[in-house]
This record gives sequence, C-alpha cells and structure tokens, in this order.
Amino acid sequence: MKNTNNIITVGFDAKRIVSNPTGLGNYGRTLVNALLAEEAHLMLRLYAPDKGNDDLRGQVRDARNICFCYPSHHSFRIQRDWWRHHGMVRQLVKDGVEVYHGLSGELPVGIQASGVKSVATVHDLIFLRHPEYYSGIDAWLYKRKFLSTCQEADVIIAISERTKQDILAFSHYPEDQIKVIYQGCDTNFKAVADSEEKRRVRATHRLPRRFILYVGTMEERKNLLLAVKALRQLPQEISLVAVGKATSYVQKVRKYISENGLQQRVRILHSVNNDDLPAIYQQAECFVYPSRYEGFGIPVVEAIQSGLPVVACTGSCLEEAGGPDCIYVHPDDHQSLAQAIASVLQGAVGRTERINRSKLYVKRFENLDVAAQVANVYHMLLRKSR
Repeated sequence: MKNTNNIITVGFDAKRIVSNPTGLGNYGRTLVNALLAEEAHLMLRLYAPDKGNDDLRGQVRDARNICFCYPSHHSFRIQRDWWRHHGMVRQLVKDGVEVYHGLSGELPVGIQASGVKSVATVHDLIFLRHPEYYSGIDAWLYKRKFLSTCQEADVIIAISERTKQDILAFSHYPEDQIKVIYQGCDTNFKAVADSEEKRRVRATHRLPRRFILYVGTMEERKNLLLAVKALRQLPQEISLVAVGKATSYVQKVRKYISENGLQQRVRILHSVNNDDLPAIYQQAECFVYPSRYEGFGIPVVEAIQSGLPVVACTGSCLEEAGGPDCIYVHPDDHQSLAQAIASVLQGAVGRTERINRSKLYVKRFENLDVAAQVANVYHMLLRKSR
C-alpha cells in the first residue's frame, strides 16, 4: 500500500550491516547513518536474515524513522537465505516499501514484478575482470547474482567510474540507468586523536617509531608483498605496519620477510578494533596501497582524511579515490614504489602541500553529500512511477 504523505519508505538489504565489520558492512552503516542525519522524510526499514552482531547493529543510529526487520519462523540458515533471496519480496510489499536498496549488489528474485522500485549498489566486478583471484564456484555464483541484479534493478549505483565501465563491459544493462555515486567515509578519520589516545594505541599494537602503513585484506590481489619489497630500499629506521584480515597469502609475505631479514621492520596486525584505526593512521608517515584492482579504494580516502600522503598503484580506479596529488606506480614495480614513498616521508619538500590538496579533493566523498545523491535516486524512481 502506497503512502499518501511525504514520507518515503525505503527498504535495505541489511545482512552485511549486522554481520560484516569492514567493507560492505561499513558502506551500509555509513550510508544509513548519513541518510538518517540528512533525510528525515525517509522511513528506513533494514531487512536482515538474523540479528547478527550486537555491536555492529548498535553502530546504526537509533531514530524514530528506522527499524530492523527479520524473518519470522525461519530458524535454519537455509530458510533465512531463501527468505533473503526469494521470500522477502512479499514482506516488502506488505510493509509498504516503495524503494528497495540492495547495498551489496544483490536483489531478491521477483522484485521487479512486485511494483517495488529497486536500486542495487555494485561495488566491483573483480570476479569477472580478474577471475583468477576466485575459486571457480565463487566466480560463477557472483556472476550469476550480478546478472540477476541486472535483470531486476531499476537503477544500479556504481561506486566508481571504473565499476561503471566494468558493468557496461560485462552486461547489457542500459548505461542511462547506471549512476556513479562514490562511497562515503567514516567521519572518525577526520577527528584528530589526542596524545593520550595515540600513546594507548601505540602501546597496544606495539607500533614502531617511524612507519609506513597498509590497511586492507592481505590477499594476492591487494599485493602487500610489493610494499615489503619496497621497504628494503627505504632507510633502516622506517618500518611497515600492515593491518587487515589474513588469508593464505600472508604466508608468502612472511616467507619473504624472513628470507630478507625484515622481521624487525614489518609489523603485521590482524585483530585491530575499528576505533583504534584513526590513531594508527595518524601516527604513520605515509599510506601505501599497492592493490592490483579495486572497485573504489576507501582506505585511500581514510588515509587522506587522516592527513597522510598516499602512494598507490595504477590499473583500476585508485586515481578516482585519491585524486591527482597522490602518487601512482605500476603494481609490479617495487623500485618505483620505494622512490615514491621516500619522496613523501617526513621532511620531504612539498609533502604538506600535497596532503592539503588531497584533503580538498576527498571532500567530494562527504557522507551527507553521498546520502543526498542516493536519496535523489530514490526520488527519481518514484517520480517516474507516478
């Protein structure tokens, strides 16, 4: 049943919001909180297959115009998964949802025929562009979900121009129905940590005195080994701190560290509370992001907001995230990476000016601006349907 006042009811796929502490979870929580702050006329209904993690759920602001919704009488995972992909549509119609937003690129089957307008955010198509980074079954499943989304979605939000071009390359989805809306960034990274907080974080994680920083999953595609190789060419007093979830790729990195006597210069951290991250960023001298392929690259924005110069790699969309005052090198060239890092360490000529210009560039990713653009998509869809 459609409402007759100015309130718009928007449903969201909240699975990652309540279960994923990074990546897609951060995207969903940041967007929903920004919509709550900026768009009071929206009634937000967050649909999740279960309650997930209490702490993550608690990161969503409590407000009168938001509620979580869960399936009833679905106690087994297979039932909850079926509800998310198929059974939810009936619930959306019953709840008067006018627009449904699949925050992780997925939409329930049959939503187009239901009359509920649909938006899907597609973050990347790495599983199609670089299937070698995935198992065969995972690449097949992700491709199937993506093509299903292309059949159902009224609008696809691409989080970068690179992702938009990949959508066009791997599907027949109409270009005029793709909207590029960049990802917002947690405001915690702009708040300067006080000296006591910095001391606590430094002691907790045993941070070295001078270090460059990497933040991200430690997997083949993210190319952390390039930064370790570059470290060998930097002054001995410079260390590397790498923060992120481990995969089997870490063993390859550790082997290189051991074989080249870098054990005292590389600090690998796997379990870092999100609240500690800003103080870690703010004590580094440079952020390095040697990833071979990304859909956007939010750690680059986090680093710039934290006041760091950034050195990243070419080949995907990191220039979109970092802008013209970051430095970009080839993802196989550790010598150029080392030279770029050396050029922006403390005391380097032009370092402060480079950082300040980068901060101006990333203002385009302000959360409230992103939320306003997303809300405009909702309004556009409803105007077309009336």
